[in-house]
Amino acid sequence: MSPGERVLVVDDDAPVRRMLERSLLAEGFAVDSAADGGAALVASERTAHDVIVLDVAMAGLSGIEVCRRLRAKGASSAILMLTARDAVPDRVAGLEAGADDYLVKPFAMEELVARIHALARRGRPAGSLLTFGDLTLDLETRSATRGGAPLDLTAREADLLELLLRSPRQVISRERAIGEVWDGSAVANVVDRYVANLRSKLGDPPLIETVRGVGFILRG
Repeated sequence: MSPGERVLVVDDDAPVRRMLERSLLAEGFAVDSAADGGAALVASERTAHDVIVLDVAMAGLSGIEVCRRLRAKGASSAILMLTARDAVPDRVAGLEAGADDYLVKPFAMEELVARIHALARRGRPAGSLLTFGDLTLDLETRSATRGGAPLDLTAREADLLELLLRSPRQVISRERAIGEVWDGSAVANVVDRYVANLRSKLGDPPLIETVRGVGFILRG
């Protein structure tokens, strides 16, 4: 099973942001969050997100401006704008800034989840690649290379590598790996064994470091 879609929730209303985080986590998404536009721009550089759920009306940088800057930087994440304003000019402004979809508050969580899934599927073109230095993973064929040389990975190792490549330079806990790669059906020593196998197959210099007592990290 491939890791679930990774979503960035951006909203300066803390109760709304926490509610969205909890709800999306319960639906199986991997969720990051940002409390303002500046934090959203930083988070998008640090981690590859399938979908960014972006509130329009925020203090400081508005959602429209954040969207515009993300697209100017070449961000490929699908962007779903949340707004309390249903006027056509507001929707047009968001779409012209680079948003992929719009959802007007209040909304049903079921609709938000469905739209995120649809946007994530739309954003995964055939043959799309995840890369880190000279390491690549083709998301369609599940084939990986390092320095142009093919790597002989099992399906589970490819899923684990995808998890690492989607969050480079971030510590991945064993619990997160169990939930996203093994669907909750593994134990910590199994994860450690797969990490060791994957580290060996990736070769030198080593890219995966173990963080004692916590998990592991992809860091070149």
